[in-house]
Amino acid sequence: MKRKQLLFSILTLLILTKTSAQDSLSLLTKKTEFIAGETVNLVFKGSKNKALKLFCSNSYGSTVLSPQEENERIVFKIPEFMSTKIGILNWKILGAKTHVSGKLSILATQKPVSLETYIGPPTIEAGDIDYAMIVVIPTDTLDNPVKTGSEVDIKEQFLQSERTNTIRTKDLISYRLVYAPRKSGRMLISSESYELNSKEFTLDILPAIGSNFKVYHDRNHGYADGNQITSFYTSIIRDKNNNIVTDGTFVEFFITNQDGNILKTSGTTIKGVATASIIHPDCKSTWKIKAFIDGIANSDVLQIKYSQVIDNIPVKFADDNRTITVGPLISFMKQMIPDGLHIELSIYKKGEFLNKIVEQSKDGFTTFKLNPNIYKAGDYKIEIKAACNTQNYKSIKLW
Repeated sequence: MKRKQLLFSILTLLILTKTSAQDSLSLLTKKTEFIAGETVNLVFKGSKNKALKLFCSNSYGSTVLSPQEENERIVFKIPEFMSTKIGILNWKILGAKTHVSGKLSILATQKPVSLETYIGPPTIEAGDIDYAMIVVIPTDTLDNPVKTGSEVDIKEQFLQSERTNTIRTKDLISYRLVYAPRKSGRMLISSESYELNSKEFTLDILPAIGSNFKVYHDRNHGYADGNQITSFYTSIIRDKNNNIVTDGTFVEFFITNQDGNILKTSGTTIKGVATASIIHPDCKSTWKIKAFIDGIANSDVLQIKYSQVIDNIPVKFADDNRTITVGPLISFMKQMIPDGLHIELSIYKKGEFLNKIVEQSKDGFTTFKLNPNIYKAGDYKIEIKAACNTQNYKSIKLW
C-alpha cells in the first residue's frame, strides 16, 4: 500500500514539473531602450502554451499581440504605431500562470528634420517690462520631439545689433523670453538646431505711452471774424524712452473761453505731431487751450486772444418797416465781412419775446422780411445781434 502511494506521489510530481516547465518563460531580449523607428521585438523562451498573448500600452493606445514561434522561441513583434512614438511602452504576458511584465523606453533621435516655431504676441511695448516668447519644437522624421537637452540657437537682429542665444530642449520643447529693448523698431528672429534653420519671424517693438507735451497754434490773423481757421498742433510727442509715439495716437484739444464755455476739437498723430483746426469766434474772445491723450498725458495751457472785428451794425428799415436791411458790415481792413456771418433778429411785443430769426451775411448784407400775416400792425421791440454787437430798437411801428 505504501509503495502505491509513493508511486502516485512521484507521478504527480512529474506531471506538475512538466506543466511548470511548459508555462515557465524567460525573457531573452535584454535591451530596454530603443530609438523611435527601430524594430522592437520581445523574445521569450521556455513555454509551450499556445494561448499566450502580449498586452502592450503607451500614451497612444493599447493592443493585444499574438506570438510567433521562431527556432523554439516565442517572438512578439511590437507594431509601428507604438514603436515610432517616444515614451514608455508597458507590456504584460497574458495566459501564463506566472506574472511576467515589463516596460520599454522609446527614445527620440537628436537630429531634427523640422522646426516648429511659434512667437507671440507679435507686438510688444518698448522698455524693460514687456516681452514676447519664442517656442521652438525640433521634431524628427517621425514627428517626435527630439531628445531632451538638444541645442537650439535663437538668433535676433534689431537695428544695428545681432545676437545668438543657445537654449536646450526640456519637456519636449525649448523656449526663450524676448524682452523689449528701449528703442522702437522691428526685430527679426529665427531659430537653428543642428544646422536646420527655421523661417524668419518679425516682432514689432512699439513705443510706450506718450509723455507730457506742448501745444502751439497757427492762424492768418487774430480777428474774431467767424470765418478764418485757427490750427493747433503739438510738439513731437515721445514716450519715456524718447521714442516717437505710434502714428494715429488720438489727441483732444479743449478750448475754454472767457465765459467758461468749452469747445473741443481733435486730431491724430503723424510722426508724433497731432494737428486740429477750429473756426474763429465771431466776437472778441480769450481762449485757453489744453490738449490731452486721454488718461495718459496732457499739454501745457496755451492762451490766445481774438480782437473785435465789427464796431457797429448799420440797419435800414423800409416797406412799412417790414423790410430790415443789415449792412454793410465792415471788417478790420474796411473790407466787407466774409460771407456766412450769423446775424440774429429778435422781436418782442409788450415785453414778451415772440421769435428769433437767424440769417447769414452775403456780400456784407443781410435782409429780414417780417410777414404781415404773422406780425400784425403795431409797435414792436427789435433787437439785432452780429459779431457780439447789439442794436436795440425799443419801438418800431409795423404797418
